[in-house]
Amino acid sequence: MSADPAANPDAISSDALSEADTGRLHEARRRIIEQLGKIIVGQERVIDEIMICLFSRGHCMLEGVPGLAKTLMISTLAQTLDLSFSRIQFTPDLMPADVTGTEIMEEDRATGHRDFRFMQGPLFANVVLADEINRTPPKTQAALLEAMQERQVTVGRNRHPLADPFFVLATQNPIEQEGTYPLPEAQQDRFMFKVYVKYPSFDEEFEVARRTTGTAIEKVEAVLGAEEILRLQHLVRQVPVSDHVVRYALSLVRQTRVGGDGVPDFVDELVGWGAGPRAVQFMILGGKARALLQGRFHVQIEDIQYLAKPVLRHRMVVNFAAESDGVTSDDVIDRIIAATPTTEDELSRDARFQKIFAS
Repeated sequence: MSADPAANPDAISSDALSEADTGRLHEARRRIIEQLGKIIVGQERVIDEIMICLFSRGHCMLEGVPGLAKTLMISTLAQTLDLSFSRIQFTPDLMPADVTGTEIMEEDRATGHRDFRFMQGPLFANVVLADEINRTPPKTQAALLEAMQERQVTVGRNRHPLADPFFVLATQNPIEQEGTYPLPEAQQDRFMFKVYVKYPSFDEEFEVARRTTGTAIEKVEAVLGAEEILRLQHLVRQVPVSDHVVRYALSLVRQTRVGGDGVPDFVDELVGWGAGPRAVQFMILGGKARALLQGRFHVQIEDIQYLAKPVLRHRMVVNFAAESDGVTSDDVIDRIIAATPTTEDELSRDARFQKIFAS
C-alpha cells in the first residue's frame, strides 16, 4: 500500500496558503450548492461529503433506495463542474472490456495494412457513475477498482491513462439483494467515503413533487473547469494539520481494532474487525478539504468528527451479536467519538489512550 492513497503524480507546490486560495474553494462550494439547488432538493450533507471527496481526489460510494435522485445528483454535479460524465449501468452480464474498453482490428483501405486500435470504454470520463456496482460479477468490479487505484487502464501490453480529474461515484441498492455481488470489505476500502442517501423530509418531498410535476426547466451553469479543480485539489494538500488532530484521528481509528491495547470493551463485544491505516489518511485528507470548503486555514477536531462515519462505516465490520441486536457500525462510531476526549491535555493524560499511543 502506498503511503498516500490519493497521491497526485504531479509535484505539489509547498507555497503557503493565501487568503485568496482559501476563499476560492469556499466560494466554489457556495456556487456549486447554489447551482445544484436548482435541480436537487435537500440532501445538503450528501452533497457536502461528495464535494469533500472530490477535492480530496478520492472516490465515493453512495447507498440508498431507488428514487432518491442519486443519478440526477451526480450528473448535475458534473454539469456544474464542466466535466465529462459517463454512466455505467452495472448488470450481471457486464464484462471488464465493457467498462475499460478494448482493442479492435482496423484496416487502412488505402494500403490494406491492418493494425489494432484501442476503443475507449466509459471509464474515460472525468466523472464516472458506477450505477448499482453490486449487480455485476467480481471480475468486472475488480476492473473498475483497479482503474480507480491506478488511474489507468491496461489492455494487452498497453497502458492508457485516465482523465484527470477522475472521480468515481458508485451506487449500491440496499434492497433486492438476490443475484447481487456485494463488494468485499477489502475492496470497499478503495472508496474514500461511503455515503448514505436517506429519504427527504416532508417539506423537501413536497418541494420535489411541486417542482417535478410542472413545466419549468432549470438550467445549470458551470462553476469550475478541470484545470481549476486540479488546482484546488493541490491546495487541499497544503492545509496544515496539528499533531493533536492527527493523534485524535488515530485514536478514533485504532479504537475500532478488536483486541488492541486501550480498545473499549464495547468494541471487543460488537466489532468483527476494524479499519486499516487508509482510514486515518482519508480522515485527515478529508478534514483538510472540509476546512478549505468552510473557509478555514487549518483542520479542527470537528472536521474529523464530521467525517468519522463516512470514512469508517465501510471499513469497520460489526459481528453477528451486534447485527442480531440491530447495532450498526454508525452506532459504534458514535460511541467511540463519545468515549474519546477532544482536548490535547485530556487525550494525553488518559491512561487508556496512553496505551493506544504506546502500542
